[in-house]
Amino acid sequence: MIITTTTNIEGHNIAKYLGVCSGEAVVGANIFRDLFASIRDVVGGRSGSYEKVLADARQMALDHLEEQAAERGADAIVGVDLDYEVLGEKGSMLMVVASGTAVKLG
Repeated sequence: MIITTTTNIEGHNIAKYLGVCSGEAVVGANIFRDLFASIRDVVGGRSGSYEKVLADARQMALDHLEEQAAERGADAIVGVDLDYEVLGEKGSMLMVVASGTAVKLG
C-alpha cells in the first residue's frame, strides 16, 4: 500500500475517497525516564535509545493506519500526518497518532 504525506500520487489517479483513517500507539513515558537514566549512547546531544522507541511507536501507528485503510479496501493513504502528544499524570505516556485519507486508485 502506498502511504504518502502528499495529497496525490504521481502517476496515479484517485478514483474514490474512502474516508479518514487513523492509527494510534501509546507507550509509557517512564520507559523514557528509565532509558535517560541509563543512556550510554548519547553522542552529540542525540540519544539512540530515545530515537529507537520513538521510531517504533511511529511505525506501530503507521501499521495501525494501514490496517484501517486496508479494511476499507484502500490502495493508498494520502495526506498522512503524524502527531506526538504527552498524556497522563506528569507526562507518563507518549502517544503517536498517524492520520490520513484512505483512497482507491484508478
